[in-house]
Amino acid sequence: MTPINISLLVFMIGLYGVMSKNNLIKKIMGLTIMNGGIVLFFISIGYREAGLAPILEKGTIDGTTTIVVDPLPQALMLTAIVIGISVTALALALIVKIYSKYKTLDIQQLSKER
Repeated sequence: MTPINISLLVFMIGLYGVMSKNNLIKKIMGLTIMNGGIVLFFISIGYREAGLAPILEKGTIDGTTTIVVDPLPQALMLTAIVIGISVTALALALIVKIYSKYKTLDIQQLSKER
């Protein structure tokens, strides 16, 4: 399997968790898995076979063509990982507040109590 297919599989597993589960924590876990699939997808897009790091040292430019890895998806995905962790922490904090008020995490029961 290629990394793109694996990232699609991971994303679909997360989507299944979000769509089929009624527990709020399981939905957040599904969103986190989906985030991991997206990060894997963008990292695999930036990969080049036999690619080098895009760091040019003094005296190495000799007119030959070298294949370099695209660093932009890696930098963007570092940012996406930090944002994903922050959103997950915020969502879990909100879930703790919801549970302390309603004593349940089931979405159907929460909608009935609302």
